[in-house]
Amino acid sequence: MKFTHREMVLAGLMAAFMVVVTVVTRIPFVYAVVPFSLQPLVAVLAGVLLGARTGALSMVVYLLLGLAGLPVFATEPFGGVMYLLKPTFGFLLAQVPAAYIAGRLLENRGPASLYRYIIASLAGMAVIYLIGLPYIYGTLNFYLGKATSIMAVLKIGFIPFFVWDLLKAVVVGLLARAIHRRLPRYSSKYK
Repeated sequence: MKFTHREMVLAGLMAAFMVVVTVVTRIPFVYAVVPFSLQPLVAVLAGVLLGARTGALSMVVYLLLGLAGLPVFATEPFGGVMYLLKPTFGFLLAQVPAAYIAGRLLENRGPASLYRYIIASLAGMAVIYLIGLPYIYGTLNFYLGKATSIMAVLKIGFIPFFVWDLLKAVVVGLLARAIHRRLPRYSSKYK
């Protein structure tokens, strides 16, 4: 699977944008197992804006930067391989397939209406939950040894964020469609 220079540059720029958004929006005084974050918005935006392959590549680059030890993640220790053991790492891991699926839903299917943009964004958000919530459950129950029910996982990782993530998906749909309509490459395809 080869990437063009353009795709690599766009992936790098989106990964850098993810780093900036994550670092700028860290809220140190709020303690929660799952902190509020704009990362899902950026991950889904990457897929919808850049397409499935390039959007997913940008999220892989972001993950590799963090796992290499750079302080680019939202909570302490902010980076390194040990981050794999944090209950919230599943949400980060899910950003790769979320970007891919969101981008894939818009590719090669005729004109992209606002409705399709929002559906693609919602699908990306759903992927983040489908991977992130079981990861929390597994990490809390099997690695940390804290007996946690499925309902408890939903209370800490889904219920407080669901409405916000619906709103983020709508924002992604509106933003990506507006950007695509202004780019000559996309203007006839995304009306």
